Amino acid sequence: MNPYASPKETKVGSNRPKIQHAAENPQARRTPRERQAEKEAVAAERRAIKKSARRHLKEEMHADLNDL
Repeated sequence: MNPYASPKETKVGSNRPKIQHAAENPQARRTPRERQAEKEAVAAERRAIKKSARRHLKEEMHADLNDL
């Protein structure tokens, strides 16, 4: 490999990334609806975590104000 090669030139020959045109397991393919449902579930979980964090911080703030 040429030490002065640009980043694109380093991935040539046997070092190049292999392209896979087929899925590893064709039976395990997900439908677009399944992918969308998974994305929505992740987003809902993140919203729940943020909501819980906000609630916790609000309780801490009230506790701090009551201590004064």
